[in-house]
Formats: sequence, C-alpha cells, structure tokens
Amino acid sequence: MLFFNTPSPAPNPRRVRIFAAEKGISLPTRDISIIAGEHKADDYLALNARGQTPSLQLDDGTVIAESVAICRYLEGVHPEPPLFGRDAREQALIEMWSRRVEMILMPPVGAVWVHTHAFTARLPGRNAEWGEANRPRALDALRFFDSSLCDREFLAADHYSIADILLLTTVDFAAFIGIEMPDDLASLRAWHARVSARPSAVA
Repeated sequence: MLFFNTPSPAPNPRRVRIFAAEKGISLPTRDISIIAGEHKADDYLALNARGQTPSLQLDDGTVIAESVAICRYLEGVHPEPPLFGRDAREQALIEMWSRRVEMILMPPVGAVWVHTHAFTARLPGRNAEWGEANRPRALDALRFFDSSLCDREFLAADHYSIADILLLTTVDFAAFIGIEMPDDLASLRAWHARVSARPSAVA
C-alpha cells in the first residue's frame, strides 16, 4: 500500500493523515509536490487521471482517490475506533454533518482559494470578483457551524469522527488563505481548540 500525499496546507491529504493517525495506521507515503507540478506528471496521471492528491494505491494495484473514499477504505480494514459511526443512526448523522461541511463551507473556501490566492494565479479562468464574493459566504458558513456546535463537544456524535476531521481541515485551510474565524464565534473556537489539541491534528 502506498499513500500519495501533499504536505500541508493541502487540506484533503491532511484529512487522510489525521484519520490514519486516529486509527494508529502507519501509511507508507510518497509526497507529491503540487508546486513542482508532480501531480500532473504522466506517471501520477496514470494512477489518478484527475491529477489531484491524495491517492491510495493498494497492494493489488487498485487506486482509490478522493479523501473520504480513502478514509472509508481504511475504516473498513481498521474498524476501531469507528470514525464513521457505530450504528445506523450515528452513521447517518456523521454522514449528514460531513456533507454539510463539504456543501456549505468548502465551496466558498475553494472559490476564494482558486480565484484570489497568489498560489493559484496561473490557473486559467480565474475570476477575482467571484472569489471575493465568496468571502462573506465562507464567514456565514463558519457562523452556521458555530451555532451548530453550541453545547456540543464534537460536531456529529458524542465522539470524534470523520465530520470533525473534515471541518478541522477546512477551517484551517480557510485560515491559511486569509479567512479567519471571527472572534465572536465562541463555540467554534472552543471546538477548534479541543480538536487541534489531539495528537492526530499534527499528522
């Protein structure tokens, strides 16, 4: 098994690194430099035609791309602790909150990243006006998660889950591109401090 990783601040490979650390899984890893264009090299495109990281190549040659799909595979082969939920109810709630992170917060953060950040300046089709228009949308999303975390230790269940990993990596990436949490989001800030203190957060 070989994990194709891009170091931080890339949020999607970090999701898998945190997930694996929570499971106690050591993943043989090859770093792919996006700055050097290694994700678009022929040998990597042969593994992942989208030219994105992360990817996980299994011993039989199967390649799993997309971070959550990789995490689902790892959950299947290393079920403890159950980060996707312990029963049908909990699995549904974790899926609900995971989708909310990816549908409510990640799109405006991604738009700001792609359309305004210096690192993406060479991408075709950039629209700075559209990117800037997404900053308030990202802040509204942060406020939604702040209200959702009121009186909760974790986002989706009574224990740490993949939903927390998705939110943590997205919030941290938002901060990297200049979308900071407003000071008045006390619940989100308290949650962020708790999950950032977990050893896996530095994976």
